[in-house]
Amino acid sequence: MGDVILESLCAATEDHASVATEADAVDRMPARWVARPGSTEQTAAVMRVCAEHDLAVVVRGSGTKLTWGARPDRVDVVLDMTRMDSVVEHAAGDLIVVVEAGRPLDDLQHDLVGSGQWLAVDPPRRGTVGGLVATATTGPTRLLHGPVRDLLIGVTIVRADGVVAHAGGKVVKNVAGYDVGKLLTGSLGTLGVITQAAFRLHPLAQAHRWVSVPVNDPDGIQALVQQVVHSQLVPTAVELDRPATGGATLSLLLEGIPPGVESRTAQALDLLGDSASAGDDPPHWWGVEPTLDGEVLLKVTHEIAGLAHLLTALDEVGAASGLTSHLRGSVAVGAVTVGLARAAGADALARCVTSLRERAPSFGGSVVVLEAPGDLKADLDVWGPVRGLQLMRAVKRQFDPERRLAPGRFVGGI
Repeated sequence: MGDVILESLCAATEDHASVATEADAVDRMPARWVARPGSTEQTAAVMRVCAEHDLAVVVRGSGTKLTWGARPDRVDVVLDMTRMDSVVEHAAGDLIVVVEAGRPLDDLQHDLVGSGQWLAVDPPRRGTVGGLVATATTGPTRLLHGPVRDLLIGVTIVRADGVVAHAGGKVVKNVAGYDVGKLLTGSLGTLGVITQAAFRLHPLAQAHRWVSVPVNDPDGIQALVQQVVHSQLVPTAVELDRPATGGATLSLLLEGIPPGVESRTAQALDLLGDSASAGDDPPHWWGVEPTLDGEVLLKVTHEIAGLAHLLTALDEVGAASGLTSHLRGSVAVGAVTVGLARAAGADALARCVTSLRERAPSFGGSVVVLEAPGDLKADLDVWGPVRGLQLMRAVKRQFDPERRLAPGRFVGGI
């Protein structure tokens, strides 16, 4: 039977399929085959083969976020999208780009820069367009430009049964089917295979300045963030870096035309105090996820008014569990990542995550385990309590009733 399936996958992809190797495992779950389609039609053909033989499929771009979420229940076929890397259309006058899912984000931004435009996700990264939508990782400029789901205006997908579907379109005000794109955003490939995406673009700013200030106690950090948010500065991004040792830094990105940026920089320096400084380059940590020994990474959401409670909770829970933390992220949006050092072992990590979730009402957010070594992740509920789980399961049944797309990877075993 294996030879028959491989022959079918080769036929569907014009001989771009092979037996999987150890490197093709998904979060340590071995795969059986790898298929590399070169078009939406070939992707649909692959999915029809998988439907016929009841094969579980995990979609892969550059593979940088394949370990996010829970470990899949099974992986038969890794659907590698990197052959589909073309820019289908760039309507510069309309600030619209249509691109295949396997296009690297770095390459796409390079394609757009000649027109003075960019896709407002930052900083440059090794991921692909499809992975951007599947993981919903935007970056610091989300504060001004919005998250991925707001940048996505149209999408082409292949359903689990091999049927091609379209949603949205190539104009910003198109409404038909638009919410399907939002459903796919952040779904980790559990609802459909994205083959093309249409995005609205932004003009490149003429001038950039970063204003940074050292910060200390949780209450002071929260007060300063709220001052910035309610000021007339209109920052593009407000980021906090709070390492396990040493002082924390709050940084603002100001963009626009040169005279306006200079004026707002002066206002920011006045607002942030004598210890603030300005520069033309971002801090070295800007937009980069924190890492500590042990490779445990959390995604934590919070209300802006709850930031001090979150920082205090991290300190107190870390002290009780023997774990040190490094927080970094968009505190004016309410979304940060936290790296944990795993010196105290799996039990300590579980206690830390449980304690943070118990205290989540105090900061108005949630705690999700993005990355953890296999021996730690296996015994953790990486997603935690989630509202609307029954609705999510109903959506999964509509899109993928046989649970063939990354089964078990998403919240609640979806």
